[in-house]
Amino acid sequence: MRIKERLSILTGDLFGGINSAIITLPQALAFGVATGFGASAGLWGAIILCLTVGLLGPKIPIVSGTTGPVAIVIASMMTALGYDIKAAVTIIMMAAVFQFISALTNIPSIVKYVPYPVISGFMNGVGVIIIILQLNPLMGHKALSSTLETVLHIHTSILTANADALLIGALTLLIVFGTPRKLNKIIPSQILALILATFISIKLGLNLDRISDVSVAFPSIVTPYFDINKLISYIPYALTLAIVFSAESLLTGLVSDSIMKAKSSPKHILGALGIGNFVCALTGSLGGSAATMRTVAALNSGSTTKLTTIINPLILLVLLYQCSGFVAQIPLAVLAAILMKIGYDIIDMKFLKVIRYAPKDDLLILFVVFLLTVFYNLIFAVGAGITLAALLYAKRVADKAKTVHKKVYDADIMQMERVLEKDYKHKIRVVHIEGQFFFGSATQLVSHFDDVLGTEYLILNYDADDLLDISAVFALEDIIVRLKSQHIKVLLVSNKDVVEQLDSLSIVNQIGYDNVFYDENSAIEYAKSKLKY
Repeated sequence: MRIKERLSILTGDLFGGINSAIITLPQALAFGVATGFGASAGLWGAIILCLTVGLLGPKIPIVSGTTGPVAIVIASMMTALGYDIKAAVTIIMMAAVFQFISALTNIPSIVKYVPYPVISGFMNGVGVIIIILQLNPLMGHKALSSTLETVLHIHTSILTANADALLIGALTLLIVFGTPRKLNKIIPSQILALILATFISIKLGLNLDRISDVSVAFPSIVTPYFDINKLISYIPYALTLAIVFSAESLLTGLVSDSIMKAKSSPKHILGALGIGNFVCALTGSLGGSAATMRTVAALNSGSTTKLTTIINPLILLVLLYQCSGFVAQIPLAVLAAILMKIGYDIIDMKFLKVIRYAPKDDLLILFVVFLLTVFYNLIFAVGAGITLAALLYAKRVADKAKTVHKKVYDADIMQMERVLEKDYKHKIRVVHIEGQFFFGSATQLVSHFDDVLGTEYLILNYDADDLLDISAVFALEDIIVRLKSQHIKVLLVSNKDVVEQLDSLSIVNQIGYDNVFYDENSAIEYAKSKLKY
């Protein structure tokens, strides 16, 4: 490799590490305070976990630390445990062990079968929980233990609000939501809000609750509970936390692979995170998962290797030692406003934009998961959503089985396709999406389009009678984007009802109306005519 190329890679990793660290700082502090562990535990957790994953994880950059879903689970757990830090540390340690064990099995591959409405409902629920729970701190009060309690007491909280807290909180919200995109690319709005709002609060001498205590010393070893009865009672908490640790990490891995056009091992990611979370627990720091937002920020800054995940914690260490005095002066209302922006960013706007076109079954699943997540239990919500999705799908299949009479596949067409691909040296390919294109088959199908080198026209033939569920629609969109990135023209063959559905969801617009056909022969003749030019 040339020196110039190495220098380019190093520069990208350096900027990726710096930018992701700048995003991590306010989030780690805010999550540390929100969970009850404290700001220092949040920051040290981000440093330890990211460094461990950087040293032991895959070659691609996976920036790690506490995230919204993890913080909500730990905060709920802390409330149930009466803020017993030692018990919480024990549970994080157990969750880390479960996470590491799962990396030795095929469990990570199961996550791809979770329906999209379940994921969307869960993420929307987590986003709303974060926003609701931060309403009290934004008004200068202590955070309440649940969303329901916060909503029930909101009137009293408003009447007794601290005017200074509201003022500085409103200023922070204005900055994080109102910073222009161009400026946000130079300096993230969250760190800008943290610095400006804190500086103003100090200069004006506002009467506010602040972080106050920030430790720069390396965390001391915390001994977990070894009582067998306690350990058994902690298993449900630990399993819940391990699932949240792992699910978001696997999602981040998929996003990172998609951006980098790479393929990392889910087992490798979970194994490294399991070790990292164990070390976090051992030092009384806040555990976490791979963080999608921070990882994407690093990749968009030019990061290409795991060196980013080593630079990131080193930057955080420098900031911790050099700026601890300033960090201690950060108002809790500022952190609350930053968390509210994080909660808003977690909400799945992609699905909400097309929600009126989504099938009724998908909407039912989404709202059930959303309501259970916000007002009951996160993991129960996911389990209920998966079960409901499976039951509704089984019902659709059972109902369809009574009326559908499918013709035997035409052997002449199969022979024609083989001759076509041979004669045109695979410049034209025909791919049939056989069977039901639903949330289970959609994720499997996406992986089949990683490499179709040499192809100029790819004909996707979906000849089933069933409309696509929202998971399949987004999977089809992903396939189109991947093929376009390889400069491959996509031709779609399907029936009128499916085409109308895809048109309402703007998928046809991405393919091009001239590239949609109702029979395969027309698509083939069109591709042939284009190759002649």
